[in-house]
Amino acid sequence: MSNTAPTINTNNNDAEPTTNDYDDLDYTALTDALEQTVFENFDDGLYIGMMSGTSLDGMDAVLCQFASDSENTQQPLQLITSHSQNFPARLREVLLALCQPNGTAALTPNFDEPNDLVSELDWFGWASKAYGEFASEVVNNLLQQSNTDSESVLAIGCHGQTVRHRPQMGFSLQLVDTNVIAERTGISVISDFRRRDMAVGGQGAPLVPAFHQALFSDSASTRILLNLGGIANITVLPANDDPVIGYDTGPANLLLDAWAKQHIDKDYDQDGAWAQSGQVIEPLLNQLLEHPFFARSYPKSTGREEFNLEWLQEELQRFDQASAHIRYSSADIQATLTELTAISASAQINKFITTDKSSSVYVCGGGALNDYLMTRLQAHLPHCHVTTTASLGLDPAWVEAVAFAWLARQSLMGETGNLPAVTGAKKGVVLGQVCFA
Repeated sequence: MSNTAPTINTNNNDAEPTTNDYDDLDYTALTDALEQTVFENFDDGLYIGMMSGTSLDGMDAVLCQFASDSENTQQPLQLITSHSQNFPARLREVLLALCQPNGTAALTPNFDEPNDLVSELDWFGWASKAYGEFASEVVNNLLQQSNTDSESVLAIGCHGQTVRHRPQMGFSLQLVDTNVIAERTGISVISDFRRRDMAVGGQGAPLVPAFHQALFSDSASTRILLNLGGIANITVLPANDDPVIGYDTGPANLLLDAWAKQHIDKDYDQDGAWAQSGQVIEPLLNQLLEHPFFARSYPKSTGREEFNLEWLQEELQRFDQASAHIRYSSADIQATLTELTAISASAQINKFITTDKSSSVYVCGGGALNDYLMTRLQAHLPHCHVTTTASLGLDPAWVEAVAFAWLARQSLMGETGNLPAVTGAKKGVVLGQVCFA
């Protein structure tokens, strides 16, 4: 590939080039040269990825570097440093309210907040700025931790906080004010990754399978990745040239964390120890599995709109009315919710594995740290070896944050970031919108 673009020399002062001048141009070389000039600096530079999922347990950030496509290296990713911070309590409270239709009706402004925070849109605007300020703090802490200058970072890929995901209505809202982040950090920010996919008929989710394919695919074996965030989703990476498959399988930490917070006042059930102390309520489990989402065919995605604490309370009330003779504890409910996650995810995974016990499932997300959940998954996947993405070289806690750094790079490179076979989109498209610093 030529490093310099061909030039038009008319040798006739300022005269327009003739048809013959154009005919002599090597348009392929011209296009290649322009692409190299525009995109070469974005190929292997430093990127920051940020993610806060539906569980709202905090914000994860990574600083990483990807090998250029031409390097053909065995180490396509260098994770330089990572950082995580819990949400400020007030911001988390408002975000949780915004995740529920009309949820802000119960909110009242604190003494240090504007009195005219009276509508859902007011709270959305307040939270967008507050989220941007918090994300900026996380980025600056990440840079300080790694002793990295902001000028060395090409872009931040920031997912934002999903407060409404309505694929059946053709939209998904990720709350974040990227102008604040760009201003506070001095780094350009790419966000709003989902809606371009939806504009071409996709669900806007899941987006991470494209990254899974780029980093984890293996021509010698089929690999299945299971992300256990607030929602569980799988990525099937075939060994052959078949399309990648990926979709949400149901709730995960979203319900587990909410139930733990309500009953033991902890942000999460560490190691699944509380759930393990209870007993699975089989009739309740069967009732929960009647949710219409589980019977839908893929591509499909879900979120807090379908699975939330209010839905669970309604299901428990219905169960109590039908089974008054059954006595159970809050730990039993936690055990049942853990089993709901394990059985709904494994039921989908089992569709794509063989029975020769050579398949592997690689788990990432916060649920990978839940020992009891991992044990239950292995019990429902007897023909698989269940492990975490650490065995593939990437700590399970940082996979999604790295994915959005990769998606930011794809955007700057002008490369597609969605997989139509996964999201249901009509075609592959470049995702994200850029807020320049």
